[in-house]
Amino acid sequence: MATQADIDRVTELLGRAPQGDFDVVVRRADGDPVVVRNAPLLADGTPMPTLFWLVGKAEYTAVSRLEATGGVDQAEAEVDPHVLETTHAAYGKLRTAALPTGHTGPAPSAGVAGTRKGVKCLHAHFAWWLAGGDDPVGEWVARRIDYAPELRHV
Repeated sequence: MATQADIDRVTELLGRAPQGDFDVVVRRADGDPVVVRNAPLLADGTPMPTLFWLVGKAEYTAVSRLEATGGVDQAEAEVDPHVLETTHAAYGKLRTAALPTGHTGPAPSAGVAGTRKGVKCLHAHFAWWLAGGDDPVGEWVARRIDYAPELRHV
């Protein structure tokens, strides 16, 4: 799980306290968090639809600019919908596997950014791609924002 220093820094990056437990899974070379992996459930049992969350300030800003110029629609038009469907299924399976053993309550049930079809949030796709996920939308985002910093996976 995240250290207190990670919690403090992610709180600063988000502008609010994180809602649930997380691990930092991608950092800049200097150690600053870029992507966190959220627990699939919040403390009260509420499902967390987004497993990987983009917290790096520069990355978040670049992806926000891309979204603001119609990036969601562009990505959806350019990425093969069948490949995207497979991506959502793999993401959902990964998140389901992270549920506590014996969990019987509500659970997240969809793919990237809580959807099963299409593109909803470029930030979520990019975060998963940075964390090592096979996400064609995340890769599309990386090309569009010309992304190539030094990162390390933890």
